[in-house]
Amino acid sequence: MAQLRPARTRVCPDCDGFPVVAIDTGSLLSDGTRATLDVVCRRCRGTGMATVSAPAAVVLRERA
Repeated sequence: MAQLRPARTRVCPDCDGFPVVAIDTGSLLSDGTRATLDVVCRRCRGTGMATVSAPAAVVLRERA
């Protein structure tokens, strides 16, 4: 099913919309479950969306 997004946002190019991941450390906790680290995307800060910025102005200079 398609999901609607606001017009001024897009999926983060660094995390492709998966902003938080769990990384297995390889060790077990006392209750037998795996110890994991939750890591958040640095660019979008865990939102999964990157805002669209305005294009930079281009300045042309004449050579003398």
